[in-house]
Amino acid sequence: MSDLYTEEIVKKEKTGKDTLIKVLLIAGTVLSVLSLMILGWISLILVAVFAAADYFIIPSLDLEFEYLYVNGEIDIDKIMSRQKRKRVFSGDVSSLELLAPSQSHELDHYRSRSDIKKNDFSSGKKDARTYTMILKKENKMELVVFEPSDVMLKDMKRMAPREVHLQ
Repeated sequence: MSDLYTEEIVKKEKTGKDTLIKVLLIAGTVLSVLSLMILGWISLILVAVFAAADYFIIPSLDLEFEYLYVNGEIDIDKIMSRQKRKRVFSGDVSSLELLAPSQSHELDHYRSRSDIKKNDFSSGKKDARTYTMILKKENKMELVVFEPSDVMLKDMKRMAPREVHLQ
């Protein structure tokens, strides 16, 4: 049997909140630079704070998620501004408790629980075909929303037929 390797990149849609944050940060930077000319060196701290905020926050608003699925193991990386990569999730199909479409009623019991860590690694688009995984990791439950490909779904169904519900 050969190894199954699937890689998929999903771009997170920009929200109005993301755009507002970006505009406010840039406007704050411009105003702090202008205040530097008027107030002098006192506003240098303000310029430094806004520059640091621009450097760290603006790249984190341009997100992509990379799903990497290899033989029953799924890794999800967050890619910021196509430059920085950070692993945000790792899981195994053997720890899968349930995988179903996000709108499925089979997930109702899990949505209302407060002890489950919830992660959304989807594009955020209204028409996106999202699925929700419930995994048990070290006696803790984790809920993961993502947009897997059909190849990934079929292999997960093959690996855990009772836990994976495709409709």
